[in-house]
This record gives sequence, structure tokens and C-alpha cells, in this order.
Amino acid sequence: MPLGGGNDALLIRDDTKVKQLEAHEVPLRKVFCSDYDFRIPEYQRPYSWGTEQACQLLEDLTEALDRGPDEPYFLGSVVLVKSSDETSADVIDGQQRLTTLTILLAVLRDLTTDSGLARELEVMLQEPGSKVQGLASKPRLTLRDRDTEFFTQHVQNPGQLQALFARKPETLATDAQRSIHANAKALWELLHSRDENARLGLVQLLGQKTFLVIVTTPDLNSAHRIFSVMNARGLDLSPADIFKSQVVGAIPEVLSKVYADKWEDAEATLGHDDFGDLFLHIRMIFSKERGKRELLKEFPEQVLNAYLPDRATEFVDDIVVPYANAYAQMRDHSYTAAHGADLINAWFRRLDKIENNDWRPVALWALRHHSDEPAWLDAFLKQLERLAASMLVRHVYNTPRVRRYAEILRELDAGAGLNAPSFDLTSREIEETLQGLEGDIYLYTKGRRYILLRLDEALAKSPGVRYEHRLITVEHVLPQNPSPGSQWLNDFTNKERQEWTHRLANLVLLNQAKNSEAQNFDFEKKKSKYFTGKRGVATFALTSQVLSEPEWTPTTMQDRQKTLLGALRDEWDLA
Repeated sequence: MPLGGGNDALLIRDDTKVKQLEAHEVPLRKVFCSDYDFRIPEYQRPYSWGTEQACQLLEDLTEALDRGPDEPYFLGSVVLVKSSDETSADVIDGQQRLTTLTILLAVLRDLTTDSGLARELEVMLQEPGSKVQGLASKPRLTLRDRDTEFFTQHVQNPGQLQALFARKPETLATDAQRSIHANAKALWELLHSRDENARLGLVQLLGQKTFLVIVTTPDLNSAHRIFSVMNARGLDLSPADIFKSQVVGAIPEVLSKVYADKWEDAEATLGHDDFGDLFLHIRMIFSKERGKRELLKEFPEQVLNAYLPDRATEFVDDIVVPYANAYAQMRDHSYTAAHGADLINAWFRRLDKIENNDWRPVALWALRHHSDEPAWLDAFLKQLERLAASMLVRHVYNTPRVRRYAEILRELDAGAGLNAPSFDLTSREIEETLQGLEGDIYLYTKGRRYILLRLDEALAKSPGVRYEHRLITVEHVLPQNPSPGSQWLNDFTNKERQEWTHRLANLVLLNQAKNSEAQNFDFEKKKSKYFTGKRGVATFALTSQVLSEPEWTPTTMQDRQKTLLGALRDEWDLA
């Protein structure tokens, strides 16, 4: 299939209010020519197409060639910030295709034995320069600063691909360079096996019948609106990428490279997905309300517009970088301090086991504003975890849960600090939490594991204990479905089994898969064969206590239920 949507890409709605929009179908020979000086802005993500996409591009072109030479082939759309009277063109959308096409042309150039064809391909890759026209000799496509010298030396300059292939990927400086290396090698291997005439046919298809829809506008914001409605195979920019373009674009040129690097370093620390989530959390911290529309619309209105254009560097220095650092400490449990860091990281490990991330903006606010106060953070996170756990036990759903955290953020901004009223549980909330803990915990699939791990930590009297087992399961002592004739049916009536089977007292934690048949063993055999590891001991305090019981009866569970509830009541201050 073609890579793009052909003429469909020209359908731009009138209400986008694009300034001086131009859109044209351009054959590839007119794309890689003196009309365009393509540059990848520093705010763009690095080149990231893998061999799958690069080889698919070649496969699509080959299929088009097989269908016949007269059918035009569309490669989709490229969106540029470019004035009509200049050749300089910042690539907003289309970097992946332009870079991969450059690699493909370089491979075809270095493979051909026809010197004339090699020269023609070389002109598509590099501007030869012209004294008459005042054109300097330079590559047609300039990548970001970190990769452009590598790309020019090993791909755009003729005869350098074999030297590139001799390089070991692990010695290359960036992921983009490793992608360039891998894709060039993959395309070379596919094309090397074809004869000269087959490769010539591909070159002619590229030059004569392959088209890109080139969309240009001198306005950066308009360019972003355009690319978002285009149908192309290129990797879409994320909201964070667009915010970066707006921020870095507002910074004076003398500082733009420095701040683009700061932004990229923050993204590299978190990774692309978590960096994108960071902006959701920052939006929450600023707006103190649940998001109602897409981030691309809300974030500028609620956060970014206050910093642009005059405070763009402040946004990077005071918002992006410190919050990215805080996010990394929170996610990786890597907070550092002269004293008390272990306590803080223990809270992060606990909170990470909760089935939602709605607590994160509140924790980020605390790290951002009190990072050098571990004692304060310890007290703060203790309250945050207590509230989060209570809402988990009470089955509080997303909207009221986020509303509660938003209220805390408002109180923190007002200076309430550790005394923020919304941290406090009302008497009714405490009662509902205790009722939830008294109930059929096992049936609460979203919360049971967290509750039991916190209970196990309390019983072990080892605050901050790490649960790093590959597998942790929740199991029953009294089986859910005892075998006919088993001792369980003698020790428990149907009513007692219904009352106790799924409650705290009857649940244990295991860290390995067990034979399902063993679940129904009688108590003594179950203790020795099911609840212990290879060394005959249980990993969890919650389970070890069961091993010390001589029998398992309703009376045993009544006593155990009281003990376990007391431990959680003390742990979460539910008196």
C-alpha cells in the first residue's frame, strides 16, 4: 500500500485559519533539489525509524514498481515551516520519511556501477553549489546537531557506507545513529541482491512517479495544526513535542540550543511515555481540577500561555527540569538526602503498588517544593498514603478521587502544608474504611494485593521492606471449594465457610505458582506442601503466622481477624 493518502492530505479545514498555507504534490526529484534546504529543528525527537519501517518503505516502493511504471506513488505529507521566498525549511512532520529516503538514495548511489547515475543521485543528496546562483555546497537534509555530522560523513558523502557498516552499533553515540546504521545496512542487503536494471527501475520510480505532498506555512502554530490532521506513516509528534517547539521557538536563538538540550535531557531521564505523562501531572498541579479536554488544548490554556513568549526559559528551568527530576525520584524510588531518604523511597514503593496514579501530582508538588526536607516529606507522604489507601479500600472512583487530590493541591498552594484539611479522614470515612477491611477482601481484585502487602509489612515490623518477587499471589487457607469428604467440611459449616472464606483472616501471600490441586489439601498438608518454599519456610510474615497455628477453625480466624484489623488500624491511624 502507498505510504500516504495522496490528494486526501490536501483537505485542510477553513477554520484552522492557517496563514499563507501552500500545499503541492511534488515529485521526489523536486523535493531533493535546490528548492528546499531541509532542517530538523532541535525540538524534534531524534530519528527513530527501525528496520521494520525502513524495509516496509522499500517493499511498498517495490510493489508500486511491479504494478507498472505509469501509476503515481504517494509517500504521504511533509509539513514545513517555510517562507515562499526562502529555501530554508524546518521539518515539523516528515522527518522519519525524509531521513529514510536519504538513506535509500545513498544506498542506491553507492551500489550503482553507472557513474552518471551516481552523480545524479549525489545531486539529490547534496547541493553541489553554484557561484552563479549564490548557492553553497551542503547536504539537502540537516539533522539535529547531535547527529548531523555523523549523517553527513557516513551517509550523504559518497562511498562511506562500507565504513559505516564496519562500525559496531554499541560504539555509536546516539539511538538515532544506531537507527541510521541499522537501516542503511538493512536496505543495502536487500538492494545488493537485485541487478542493476532492477535498481535503475527503482531509481526511476523514485525520481519520476513518487510524490510527497509538501505543505508549507511560515507560522509554526499553523504548521502544528496542519500536521495533526494529515494521514501519513511518519511518527506523530506528542503534545510534549509540540510544547517543546513552542517553548524553544520563543527563546532567543543564542540560548535555544542550550534549552533544547535541557528539555531533551529531561525527556531522556524519564523516557518518552513518562515524559508525556509528566505534562498531565503538571497540568493537574496548576489547574487543580480533573482534565476535561485533550492535553494539547488544556495545557497551553492552564499552564503554558502564562510563560510565553517572554518567560520560556523560566518554564524550562522552574517547571520542566525540576518536575522531571522529581518524577524520576518518585518513579525510581531514588530520592537522596543525608538522612531519611530510605523512609521517603519506602513511601514511593508503597504508593506505586496502588492501582491508580492519581496521587502523583500531589507527591510531585511535595518533592518540587520540599525536596531538601526529608522529615517533612516523610510526614507528608504518610498522610498521602493513608488517604490513598482509604480511598482504595472504600472503592472511591476516579472523579471524586481526583477531586480530593485537587482540593489538597489548592490547600497546599494556600500554605496549609502538613495541615491540609483534605488529608484528614472524616469519622464516616474511617468507619467505611474499617467496614471495607472487615469484608470480603479477596473479591476486591483491584485492592486486595495492596491491602495484604501493607498488612504483611506491618506484621513483619520492617518498615520499607521491599517486595521484589517476580510473582506474588493471594491464596486462601480454607479453600474456596473444599473437596468432598475433606476435614474442611467437618470443621466448617456452610454458613461459616460463606462468612470467612474471602476475609482477611483466611488470606495469605505466596511468591510462586502452585499446583491448583494443592489448594484443597487439608490444613497440615497444606502448611507443609503449599505455604512453604523449598527450604520449608514462608516468605511473608502474613503466611508465617499461619504455619504456627495447630489448627484452622472459625475460632482461629476470629482471633486472627481481630489481630490483623488491629495492625491495619494502627498502621493507618483508623482509631
